[in-house]
Amino acid sequence: MNKQTGFTLIELAIVLVIIGLLLGGVLRGQELINSAKVKNMARDFQNVQVYIYGYQDKYKALPGDDANAVVHLGATATQAAVSPGNGVIDGAWNSTNNGDESYIFWQHVRLAGLAPGSTVVGAAGYGPTNADGGQIGVASIASTANQAVIPAGMTGAYVVCSAGILGKFAKQLDVTLDDGATDTGSVRVYPMPPAAAAWVAVPAIVDSTPYNVCMSL
Repeated sequence: MNKQTGFTLIELAIVLVIIGLLLGGVLRGQELINSAKVKNMARDFQNVQVYIYGYQDKYKALPGDDANAVVHLGATATQAAVSPGNGVIDGAWNSTNNGDESYIFWQHVRLAGLAPGSTVVGAAGYGPTNADGGQIGVASIASTANQAVIPAGMTGAYVVCSAGILGKFAKQLDVTLDDGATDTGSVRVYPMPPAAAAWVAVPAIVDSTPYNVCMSL
C-alpha cells in the first residue's frame, strides 16, 4: 500500500509564520521609507526659512531681491531687472523665468554659501526639487504674480511651496509642521497643476493624488 505524504500542521504553521514575518518586514520597511521621505520634505521647507534669514543677516537684503547682489556675491550674480530692493521676492513660487526674483533666489543663497546647487540661473538641474522630484519654490505672498498661482488667505511675509506631493504625505507634513488641518494655518494644500484654487481640507485629500503643499513664513 502506498504511503501518502504531505505537510504536517506544524510545518504549515511554521511556513505561515515565516510568510507573516516577511510581510511584516516589507511593510515596516516601506513605513520607514515613507517616514524618511516626509522628514526630507519637511526639511526642505525649514531650510528655505534658514536661507532667507541667513541671507538677511549677512547682507541686510532679501535673496532674489538684493539690489546689490553683484557687490555682495560677485560678478556672476544675477540682479533682477524689475524692482530689486523693494523688500518683496517678486514672481510666482513655481516660476522658471530667469528674470524673476523668486527664481534668482536660488542663485543668491547658493553664492552666499547657504545652500548647495548650481549657481547658473536656468541651467539644467538649477531648480531645486523634493524627494519625489516636484519643484520647490519661494516667493513673497504680496507678489502679484504669486497671488495668481496660490489660493487666497495665506498670511505671513513669504510662502514656500513644494509640488507633486502625494496626499498621504501632504497630510503627514501638515501634522509635522503645523496643526494637521490642510486648509488652514501656516501649512496648506491645494490641487495640481499649479493654479489659483481653494485650499483642500483633510477629508477631501486623496492619498494617491499629488498636490502642492505650501508653508507661510
